[in-house]
Amino acid sequence: MKNMVIIGCGSGIGLAAAKILSENHKVTGISRTFNPELQHENIEFHEMDILTGNLDDIAFPESIDGLVYAPGSINLKPFNRLTEGDFRNDFEINVLGAVKCIQKLLPNLKKPESSSIVLYSSVAAKLGMPFHASVATSKSAVEGLVRSLAAEFSAQKIRVNAIAPSLTDTSLASQLLSTPEKREASGKRHPIQRIGSPAEMAEMTAFLLSDKASWITGQIFGIDGGMGSVKL
Repeated sequence: MKNMVIIGCGSGIGLAAAKILSENHKVTGISRTFNPELQHENIEFHEMDILTGNLDDIAFPESIDGLVYAPGSINLKPFNRLTEGDFRNDFEINVLGAVKCIQKLLPNLKKPESSSIVLYSSVAAKLGMPFHASVATSKSAVEGLVRSLAAEFSAQKIRVNAIAPSLTDTSLASQLLSTPEKREASGKRHPIQRIGSPAEMAEMTAFLLSDKASWITGQIFGIDGGMGSVKL
């Protein structure tokens, strides 16, 4: 049984990953809010805002096999309505929060024979999409971080990869999916004709953390219903 840490486990993809991983592993979960679905003998939950909290307050396992950083943001506005603060907030959530966690837990991730880090990008980092300037900027930085750390950490046998979803049925996307009509229209924009589910992203997360992915590092996986590579 391995030790996994999931930042942002309270909802969405992070919650789905915690539920899947806790079936066979010990999970240390951190989120601003507690979700009753996290009540499991293999999940140790800590309530914390990752940007303002002190990670030294948490007694992490000495050896950590996998780290998942799942907080994210969807702040869609025309460029002329985005403020510097919008760009800064998205960068802090998506990039600096991940940097904080990786730097804190790097000694623990070096302990096992091999370990894995999974971050999340977005299809918007690959495709030019209107109103996505802020989130696409921060998620592009995530992809650069993944490739850089994959190279730097390879000598320690720490793998680093990212998943780049398209629109997924999470609370972050609730405004975009608030009516049946919006949900249907969003689905039809994808070659597969539907939006993604948190469980689908979580299954890929579990795979990248597993020994089955032991030769995969520095990769960005588009789990996006074909949007990033197929033209309708």
